[in-house]
Order: sequence, then C-alpha cells, then structure tokens
Amino acid sequence: MKFTVKAGSLLQQETPCLVLGVFAEEFIGEALSHIDQLVGGAFKRATSSGEFSGRNGETLLLHAGSDATVERVLLVGLGKQAAFTLRALRQVSSSATKLLREKQLDHFLLALPQITFNETPCSERFQAIAEGVLLADYRYDRYLSVAEPGRPVSLSKVELLLSDEGDAPLAIAAIATAKAIVDGVCFARDLVNAPGNLKTPEYLAMQAVAMAEQVGISATLLDRKEMERQGFGALLGVAQGSAQAPYLIVLEYRGGIPAAPPIALVGKGVTFDAGGISLKPAEKMDEMKMDMGGAAAVLGTMQAAAQLKLPLNLVAVVPAVENMPSGTAIRPGDILTSLSGKTIEVMNTDAEGRLILADALTYVGRFEPKIVIDLATLTGACIIALGNQAAAALGNDDDLLQQLLQAGERSGERFWQMPLWDEYSEQIKSNFADVKNTGGRAAGTITAAAFLQKFAADYNWAHLDIAGMAWEEQGKAGQPKGGTGFGVRALIEYLRKTSS
Repeated sequence: MKFTVKAGSLLQQETPCLVLGVFAEEFIGEALSHIDQLVGGAFKRATSSGEFSGRNGETLLLHAGSDATVERVLLVGLGKQAAFTLRALRQVSSSATKLLREKQLDHFLLALPQITFNETPCSERFQAIAEGVLLADYRYDRYLSVAEPGRPVSLSKVELLLSDEGDAPLAIAAIATAKAIVDGVCFARDLVNAPGNLKTPEYLAMQAVAMAEQVGISATLLDRKEMERQGFGALLGVAQGSAQAPYLIVLEYRGGIPAAPPIALVGKGVTFDAGGISLKPAEKMDEMKMDMGGAAAVLGTMQAAAQLKLPLNLVAVVPAVENMPSGTAIRPGDILTSLSGKTIEVMNTDAEGRLILADALTYVGRFEPKIVIDLATLTGACIIALGNQAAAALGNDDDLLQQLLQAGERSGERFWQMPLWDEYSEQIKSNFADVKNTGGRAAGTITAAAFLQKFAADYNWAHLDIAGMAWEEQGKAGQPKGGTGFGVRALIEYLRKTSS
C-alpha cells in the first residue's frame, strides 16, 4: 500500500472518497458549508435530525453529485475537541479505513491531517493517522484457499491532504516511522496467528533468525544440548513434555555507543500451551497458540528498532518451548533447579511461563543490561483484574514503570501499574524448595511477578503481563480477530523517548 501527501482545497480533489473529521456540535465553517453543497444538503439534514452529532467514532457516508470530482464524503465524529487525543485520532483513522475497505474502496483521501488539538505537533498527528490506516489494513489470510465474497479489499493507495504544503517533509518522515513500527506489529501478529502445527519452537527460532538477517542484527540460538550444558533446568523442565525441541533465541542490536550497556527485552515464547499435566479445559484451547505473544512483541520490537535505526543498544532473549502433557512431562510437586541455582517447586504445570522466564531473566544478566523489561501472556488473573483494556505493569523501578505507562498512553497501548509489595512473596514460599511457582488464586498476577522478581533482583526491571491484550476475540477497527501484536508500539515509543 502506498501513501502520498498533498496540499490544496478540499473540494478540488479527485478521489473516490474524501474523509473529513468533525468535532461534536461544531457544524459551522466554510469547509463544511461547501461539503454540504457537494452532497446536496444531506449533511445539514443529518445534523438537524440528530442522525450525525459528531460524537467520537460516529460515521456518516454521503455520495456527492455526478459532476463532482469527489465521489463520496465520509464524515467521522471526533467528539469534544478538548478531550481529543492521539489515541482517538489513531482509532478514527482505523475506523474510517475499516469502513471504506468493507465498502470495497481500495484508495481514498484523508483530510484528517488538518485536525489540530491540544497543541499536538503535526508530526505526531501524521504518524498516528498513518498507524491507524496501516493497522486497519492488516489481514491474516494465508490459509484461505478461496476468496470470500464481500471480504474487505486491501488498500492500494491512501492520500493525506495537508493544510500546509510545507508540512510535506514532516508527513513523509512520520509515515516512514509509522510504517516501520506497524511492520513490527504485523510481524508479531503473523507469529501469533500462525497455527500450532506450524509454529513450533524451532519455527519461531527460524523466523527470528530470518528477520534478524533481513534487518541486519545478530542472532544466536541455544538448543537443548547447549541449555543442558549450561543448566537451564526450569526451561527444560517445561519443554520435556513435548516432542518439539526447545530453543533460546538471542538477538542483539547495536545502534548506540559500543560500550553502552543495552536495554534487555525478554519475551515468553510458549508456542502452544496445553497446560502440561495440569491440563487446560478444552474450551478455547485453540487460542493457546497465542501464548507466545510476549515473544512476538519482543521480536517485532527488535525489527522496528533496527528499521528505525534507534541510537541505542538492545538485546532480546526469547525462551521458546511447547507445554504439553505426556509420559515425560513434569508433574505437580516436582522440583526444578533453575539456571540461577534457585530451586523451584512446581505446584501447577500450567504456570509454565514464569519457569521459562526465570531462566531467561538469569541468562540476560551476562549482557550487563541497564534495564530489563519482560513481556508475557502470563496470568488469567490479569484478565480478571483488567479485562481487555490494559496490560498490567509491575517491577522494582518506579521511574521505569512511569516511563512505560506514559509510552503506553502515547502509543495507544495502555498499562496499569499494580503493587509488588514484599508481603506478596509470602504466598510463593515453598516448604521443599527455594520458591514455588504459584501462590494460589489471590493476587495471581502479582504473585507471578513476585516469582519473577526472584530472578530479576539485580536489574532495574519491569514486568508487563499482556494476557488480556495479546489476542482480540471479536475484531475491531485497527485490529481484526486474532493476534494483536500488543507491546510493539509501546516499547518503540519508550525506546524512542529513551534514546532522544
């Protein structure tokens, strides 16, 4: 899909559809008056009757007269101007794109760049608009052998109509940034959406290596034999129930000063999670191919960071395993010796993500990182607490957590901080080992983080539980049903601010 930018009068454009944003109850002005004439007074009739009020997310598609160069006008409601944000602009852009794709329009003109609000820089507005379009153009259809009638078309061209021709260089740069970020998101979405019979740990490792070669970063894989030699007892304990070989994926991006310590990203990579001996219920088990959403986000972030040439050093560590029940699987009550030397009593084999992350968090220490951030679809308790509106953020560095929360708000990927007080560690004390891998039902998201903290005590560390955000159940504007790629945009926003 190609973006172009231009400037000029709204009504002198030639396009199948002109997309125009309208703030709530702000229906006066020369531009809207001309638009109303173009559609034969239909806009005024719609506002007078209450059919269109300009509330956030509302749309009104009108056809122009046969002699007009603009064939259609799509009015999108923006809500109250004082409450409008970049997040809302991105969503409006996605909503308009989704609607027009469903109407079988593969190109259109967006006048949304002309919207101004809260002194937001135009480069940020342009980027949000481009992100919204690109996110809404995503589809995962590689296993559809027959084209479905009426299926939304893929976009061929989208034009951005600027209010000032001098803003064109900023718009072009913002679009390039948006494309790099959304490419990372879509890479992550593709990984999450891939079926479990394809997406083995080896497949995930090969995809990571191929991506690394494409963007020019280094990749190292540790196989079972090497992990046995080094003592990855927790990770290998999870992997021993599956016929699929485990891997530790290590990627390094060096964009900063050579001697500068890196920021480390760690992503849970359970390519399919049946729960092990503590077997999951059959209902929705098909969705457990998404239990590597944290790994996907980390890999997508590495791709985007390299494409953006961010001036910092990054290392990514992804433990990739499959969690299956079998005669060789670990049992509740087993005790594993982790890479750190700490022993772990396994109370529930379906609390496997924290086991593989324990070894990954220990391993990343050899890079002497200045910051460690892990992402994981870790706990169902997180969905109970926050639903599908935000991911949980916990850690031992309040400044880091605040920076991540702010990056999440700016990028449209929200986090909510939960406490990690020492008292929660009481729930994961074991009678037979250094720690146990579950703390019971109460505060499940927090006790999972308390477990990870045992292996991240030497770092400035944040844990992001994305269990409720890595998979979209119904589908919505900017996000069809399936993998979301959640975390890529927020991490890139954080990294860009950190490196600026």
